[in-house]
Amino acid sequence: MVVLSQPVLDNFAHFETCKPTGEINIIPAVDLSDYSNAKKLILEACKEFGFFKVTNHGVSMEFLDRLESEVVEFFKLPQQEKEKSGPPSPFGYGNKKIGPNGDVGWVEYLLLSTDSKSICPGISDTLWCLVNEYVCAVRKMVCEVLEMIAEELKIGSNNKDVLSKLIKNEKSDSCFRVNHYPPCPDNNHHQILQPLLMNGQDLIGFGEHTDPQIISVVKSNNTSGLQICLKDGTWVAVPPDPTSFFFIVGDSLQVMTNGRFRSVKHRVLAGDSVKSRVSMIYFGGPPLSEKITPLPSILEEGEVSLYKEFTWSEYKNAAGGDKVG
Repeated sequence: MVVLSQPVLDNFAHFETCKPTGEINIIPAVDLSDYSNAKKLILEACKEFGFFKVTNHGVSMEFLDRLESEVVEFFKLPQQEKEKSGPPSPFGYGNKKIGPNGDVGWVEYLLLSTDSKSICPGISDTLWCLVNEYVCAVRKMVCEVLEMIAEELKIGSNNKDVLSKLIKNEKSDSCFRVNHYPPCPDNNHHQILQPLLMNGQDLIGFGEHTDPQIISVVKSNNTSGLQICLKDGTWVAVPPDPTSFFFIVGDSLQVMTNGRFRSVKHRVLAGDSVKSRVSMIYFGGPPLSEKITPLPSILEEGEVSLYKEFTWSEYKNAAGGDKVG
């Protein structure tokens, strides 16, 4: 769920970091071609970080480059052309305001349904076809990872799709968003930004939050900005890796594992004055009517649920709907 950022100054969200930030080189890298080892690494990463990246995922870089190129071309369009695809209702083009609290960041985005039959005005046929192909590939990857998790947790010995079936379900409430963080402005706006940066404050691209869904998958270009919060509250930068996919444990999966997995708090800082950042996020959500509660098969003898049962629809509405991420 989105955490309200500090007050904004002239439409620029900012905050002070509670603990020093640094770049982290201990992000678990999971080789999907090594099935047995991958299962163990994923489980450990979900418990410790709520975050990991996957390699050898089988999605060609040529295809990913084509999609990113089309995305960049969309965001290069004149503002009035982009706005033909919005405002989000809930899907479409949006600018800066993202969270339910009016979270303001240095970002513009395109939120799309993962239903291949849906059409978003203003989106080229080429981009739409590439998005659909991408969503299919990532959905398959997500289901594979969720089945590994079920096996390793021993909650799917006779039914390893206990988690993945929620994503495969034709009523799965999943969505896809593309974020574009423009280079920080210099010239006139730089006079506003410079005092913030000199005072140890960072320009927010996207404010700190957790994802309410089951699991999220992020693919970004070779520009830094993504940070995750460790268990001790320290914010650390995630080194960019355009060849890999980053997985983020969501609130729903934390509940379904009765707290064994950690829904990680993350954010994006927009401090690069030269390069823009493009990220593509697939949010794997269950059907709206699905009850979110710890899986009975995961509870040990005498273990009680840490969470009150709720439906995904109830939590989604409380978390601010499709604008959360």
